Amino acid sequence: MSLNHTNVWFLLFAGIFFFACQTTPTDDVVTDKVLATVQNKSLYLSELDGMLPEDTNLEDSVKIINAYVERWIRKSLLMQEAERNIPKDLNIDELVRDYRASLVQHTYEQMLVEQDLDSLITNRELDEFYERNKEQYQLDAPIVRCNFIKIPQDAPDLPLIRDLWRTNKMEDRQKLLNLCNKNAKEYLLADSIWSKVDFIAKELPKGAINTNNIGSRKAFTIQDNDFFYFFRLYEIVNRKAIAPLSYIEDQAAKVILHRRKIKLLEEKKEELYEQKSSQIKVFPFAQVAEN
Repeated sequence: MSLNHTNVWFLLFAGIFFFACQTTPTDDVVTDKVLATVQNKSLYLSELDGMLPEDTNLEDSVKIINAYVERWIRKSLLMQEAERNIPKDLNIDELVRDYRASLVQHTYEQMLVEQDLDSLITNRELDEFYERNKEQYQLDAPIVRCNFIKIPQDAPDLPLIRDLWRTNKMEDRQKLLNLCNKNAKEYLLADSIWSKVDFIAKELPKGAINTNNIGSRKAFTIQDNDFFYFFRLYEIVNRKAIAPLSYIEDQAAKVILHRRKIKLLEEKKEELYEQKSSQIKVFPFAQVAEN
């Protein structure tokens, strides 16, 4: 059912003629070209207006037009089959009205949130949220605070990195960070970041650390055929323990903002209700039933 090159050339010439005719104000009638039909529904050349970029070559034009026609045919067949098989009691117009109402309401709510929602979350709010809800954040796997570096053995700065790794001076830490940016395959030098053990383990040789031995692997340097590895453990929180706030901070912030959003929208509804109360009429149920 695909179009061949001859058809495409004809369609392109017909399209040029058709769209040129459209631009002439004195022409009252323009003959359109049918590209495909599915039962009583037709796809016209005019519907492809603007689809092809001006610099599109013939081969690309063939692909674009063929693809569009094939998609249109399948979509039309599915739509016609759906119309024949939907339940007789299905009220499409009501569904469309409900969907439109939901879409309009959602769009307006998003506008209100963007305009009025305070997105700033203080440390105090995070602390209070954590104290009230921390039991919900039980770890399903151990997490660690650590430093590690994975660096190629032929890295020119490897000797200097080895020396800087052994020091604890702040100025040396910055030098180490700069060298890792330049040389390392992977690294983690932020002491405050918590990571799952499995995440760190996959960057090290197999078996170097895992959930069973991490407690005893405080610090080490090892190598394989390609890389040199540095590892230092600062803290571990075991499985089933409560996660530290810094580990779940992003999740907590999302929950706080979501709750603010719900509260804001409820307040806006109540404000609107009060402002428009004079326009509201509520009829007793008995009166409605009588009518």
